[in-house]
Amino acid sequence: MRCAMRLGWPARVLLSRFLSTSPPKLKNLRYYYRARALAEAQRFLTDYLHCTRSLPFSHAESIAYNSPFTLSDLVSQFRFPPDAVAADVKVALHRFLSYRPINEFEFFFESIGLPPSSSPAGASYRGIFLSDEPRLLASVSALVHFGFPWTKLGLLYREEPSIFSSGPDCLIARLRALEARGFRRVCVIGICLAFPSALSADAEPGGEIDLLFRDLRTVFVDFRLAGCVTENDVDVFLQVSRRIRLFYDLGSRKGTMGELMGRNGEIFITVDEAVIAEKFKYLTKLGMEEEKVGPFILGCPDLLGFDLENPSVAMPEYLNHVGLDKNEVTSLSQRYPHVMGKNKLGNLPGMMRAMDLHSWFLSRILDGNYHYLSSSFVSAAPHDTAIESGFLQGLDRVKCLKKEKSVNNKLEFLLGIGFGENKITVRTLSLINTSRVQLQVRFDHLLETGIEYSMLCRMISGTPKLLNQRKEMLHEKLEQMINDISSLH
Repeated sequence: MRCAMRLGWPARVLLSRFLSTSPPKLKNLRYYYRARALAEAQRFLTDYLHCTRSLPFSHAESIAYNSPFTLSDLVSQFRFPPDAVAADVKVALHRFLSYRPINEFEFFFESIGLPPSSSPAGASYRGIFLSDEPRLLASVSALVHFGFPWTKLGLLYREEPSIFSSGPDCLIARLRALEARGFRRVCVIGICLAFPSALSADAEPGGEIDLLFRDLRTVFVDFRLAGCVTENDVDVFLQVSRRIRLFYDLGSRKGTMGELMGRNGEIFITVDEAVIAEKFKYLTKLGMEEEKVGPFILGCPDLLGFDLENPSVAMPEYLNHVGLDKNEVTSLSQRYPHVMGKNKLGNLPGMMRAMDLHSWFLSRILDGNYHYLSSSFVSAAPHDTAIESGFLQGLDRVKCLKKEKSVNNKLEFLLGIGFGENKITVRTLSLINTSRVQLQVRFDHLLETGIEYSMLCRMISGTPKLLNQRKEMLHEKLEQMINDISSLH
């Protein structure tokens, strides 16, 4: 297995910490003094929390220097004369805090990585002084002393706030029990940050936590994935652990994935979470059961490198290419003409459902034919230029009569549910007159009534104005329309 260099922290995780990318500007001070004023405020807040509020100096410093939003918001409320300098901030803070204590929880929760102000975390505490919650402070001290980064404790609190009321002795006992399974300490920390539930209870034999760590031991210890993360960096272990967690969050069963994950450990070092989630979503749309998706991906890891969105797929040529009998393809073309033509591979699940082929196609994929989804395989099937030409000409005419953006949105909806680029699709989108969001809502509502997917698509192709009806009006017309379409057979 190729060992990894240091991995960058995903931008979306960093951005989730704050509501915006930088603290509010101190417009009540001249630009030249703003940065120095904030630094002065941080020093003063550190001294205040330590000397006046009796917090340990390390805690006070961590809170003051990692809560720029809350601190900037406080300083921005002060009125300064036009000639104010950075040192005046210290005077203003001293005067303010002499008669009006601050809510220390707001500063604390921002400092551990929770979004400032909007976080409901502080609502669980009635007071405003951290010293009134000795159990919270003791738990924080225990975690930080063990090696948890202060600014990432919010990952634990966001999912399992009960961790911070467990007590330091209990937390350390749980952490050491996990270490005793053979993990390096930095690995334990990264895992717990990715799986906060691991610290919320003891690992009872056969329980969820125990099964999880059996898998993780197989991955990190037995298959030596921990050795490929060469840096003693919590961020790297957290990132790897988050990718592992994604498989469980998306349906894989704990206690069954260790060996598969271990044999494909490079995935968790090199492949981004978003890519893994995208492939899970696609295979689920194809009809694969959630708990089978993870093992399937790990059984054919090169699938993670496929572009499952953008390549063009053409019907009915693709059906010939995947092995359907010529007569069957002809029959499908006649029964489902609205599906024929080009579409994106990302919409293939909808196309297969629209022809009632989804179960057959999924069985072919599960039988080892996942190459049916590769760009090279899809592009090898030619497309009917006559269908494409008719579609483009019709689309141009519609765009001359209606707003192009509206036409494109309706087209994307129809392609998404399985229609192809053909004349029927052009006619259909020219007759529907609501937003893409409403189209999807009404389509989903009709599916919920029990109409089969392929039947519903045929109904829409035959009577596009069906989707112009409000939900409450749809039921009255459904039975008659189903009878009309059934009589065509």
